[in-house]
Amino acid sequence: MPVQIAIFEDHQGIIDGYLYRLNPNPEMKIVGTALFGADLEPMLARQTVDVLLLDVNLPTSADNRAPFQTLQAISRLFKKYPNLRILVISMSTQIALIQALADAGVSGYIYKDDQTSIQMLSMVVEIIAKGGMYFSPEANRQLHQKAPAETPSLTPRQLEILSLCMMSPDITTAEVAARLQIANSTVRNLLTKAYLKLGVRSRAAALARVQQLGLIAGAQFNEYRPGLDPTSTLKN
Repeated sequence: MPVQIAIFEDHQGIIDGYLYRLNPNPEMKIVGTALFGADLEPMLARQTVDVLLLDVNLPTSADNRAPFQTLQAISRLFKKYPNLRILVISMSTQIALIQALADAGVSGYIYKDDQTSIQMLSMVVEIIAKGGMYFSPEANRQLHQKAPAETPSLTPRQLEILSLCMMSPDITTAEVAARLQIANSTVRNLLTKAYLKLGVRSRAAALARVQQLGLIAGAQFNEYRPGLDPTSTLKN
């Protein structure tokens, strides 16, 4: 039976390039494509997918251009589809993001400008479908050089809260709690622990840090600068 492949990418030209590499292989079948984050999980629910190709920096929907939180979605997908294999293909070279994706369980990461790996895409997908792993050589080198302790490990819930703060800079603790249906005190405790992991003392600094590390990609926020109040936190 052919390997069933789905593609999550918001540029049709790039999708066409992947199809050019994959369609000639009779052992592979493209069963779906999604342009926006809101379409990803419905697409996977419609048919069996063995290997998912995805970018990490995509909008949520045509009407909501806020960045889709791909890292959190990947955790949900692996819980729902334990046999799913994921290959990330992205322009991002932030090693902290690649490490976080590897820790989340993806089977590979290719830089979009890694032409050698892109030309080998059919073979890479075959390797991953059979249970192997593939990372662009430069990403692989950096992953093995980097000390794991250098990358803070935030929980999915902490990332979710920081994502809300990044998309809505004026959101209050109470509003975050209501959105996530948890207690105000839980939000504060999660943020306090996140600040400790990130080595910061404020929400603005935390948002700047996770953006720098690539743990939350693409959102707009008020940049943290040393002159800003270093003790400010979520509004009450």
